[in-house]
Amino acid sequence: MEGTVDGFRYGAVTPVAAYVMACLGGALGLRCIVRSLINEGSWKPGWLALGATSIGCGIWTMHFIAMIGFQVEETRIRYDASLTVLSLIVAIVVVGVGVFIVGYRGAGRSSLTLAGVITGLGVAAMHYLGMAAMQLNGDLRYNALTVHLSILIAIAAATAALWAAVSVRGFLMSLGASLVMGVAVSGMHYTGMAAVDVHLHSATTGGSWSGDSPMSLLLPMLIGPIVFLLLAGVVVMFDPLLVLGDDEGGRPAERPETPRLGNRETVKGGPPQGRS
Repeated sequence: MEGTVDGFRYGAVTPVAAYVMACLGGALGLRCIVRSLINEGSWKPGWLALGATSIGCGIWTMHFIAMIGFQVEETRIRYDASLTVLSLIVAIVVVGVGVFIVGYRGAGRSSLTLAGVITGLGVAAMHYLGMAAMQLNGDLRYNALTVHLSILIAIAAATAALWAAVSVRGFLMSLGASLVMGVAVSGMHYTGMAAVDVHLHSATTGGSWSGDSPMSLLLPMLIGPIVFLLLAGVVVMFDPLLVLGDDEGGRPAERPETPRLGNRETVKGGPPQGRS
């Protein structure tokens, strides 16, 4: 028996909230990566790690906020906590691999392709690990063509995001890139969800889907990544180099001109100098 799947239990609330979190994570991550590139005196590994964690948390948070709106009418859905946490770790680690590749090797064709493929596959792995964490009175079945399409979207989104991270410097340009990135990540998620069918078990086999309910597990677990993203946002707000664009933050400060009064030049520490 096929289950009745609904991915929008709460209407537009969960898709919009999920999109906002994906954009927030992307925006913070891009600015942190830019910060590591425009100031050679900064601690580059730290900024890259903060950027990767921001993007990874944003993607993971987006996924599970969207999953709060997912239901199968004929059965309750629960989640395995260990797989849910593992999916968060995977998201952060694989994004980190891609970020460090382009952060140190630049956005050349080979390095960008490698980083994009690794990161995209990792994002897809995070998505399907999160799906594997679902416990319900039935089996999840996937349409292979749609799954492959979702993976391709993940790779394209990851490649575009990494390219933007090292190529887009201005604040408004980074903001625009993060909005596009949010669309791509959300598109990958909902394409993957479109591949899902649920084949229900008989009522007598219902004991095989024990676990934590979405509200009891997902909401508390979402608090950590959301708090992290908010704290990262505070860092961005109070670091001028993260807000300023390339022209403002990347160029060296010009040597100030010596002030002049008429035909006299003021010299610090001494009397005005001029013609006698």
